[in-house]
Amino acid sequence: MNIYEEDILDHYENPSNYGTLENPDISYEEDNPLCGDQIRMDLQVEDGVITDLRFCGHGCTISQAAASMLTEEIKGKRLDEVKQLSKDDILDMLGIPLGPVRLKCGLLALKVLKAGAYGLKGWPGEEDEETE
Repeated sequence: MNIYEEDILDHYENPSNYGTLENPDISYEEDNPLCGDQIRMDLQVEDGVITDLRFCGHGCTISQAAASMLTEEIKGKRLDEVKQLSKDDILDMLGIPLGPVRLKCGLLALKVLKAGAYGLKGWPGEEDEETE
């Protein structure tokens, strides 16, 4: 097992920031109907900075580990910085190649984050990914 796979497994078994916030400023939940993965993210925001956050849900190792990694990455960052995160940032965090089906699993947390924070209903370019 390579170091990236070990890190993914560790985040799945011991997720960072797992749970819910009692009174979040932002809360959004979505699932991936193709595989049943589900993620909810709660954010506490003060002066445009994410001061606290939690995620919860269920699903495959990739979706849950990506959510855990993403929460570590964005805690303490400004919302305008978070807005700049991309598919490539998530893939870099995971460190392993993902096929088209697993890509949706890996990107679910980012989709939830952006949809909650910015009201997006779909992932920009998502329709292009399905044809790759």
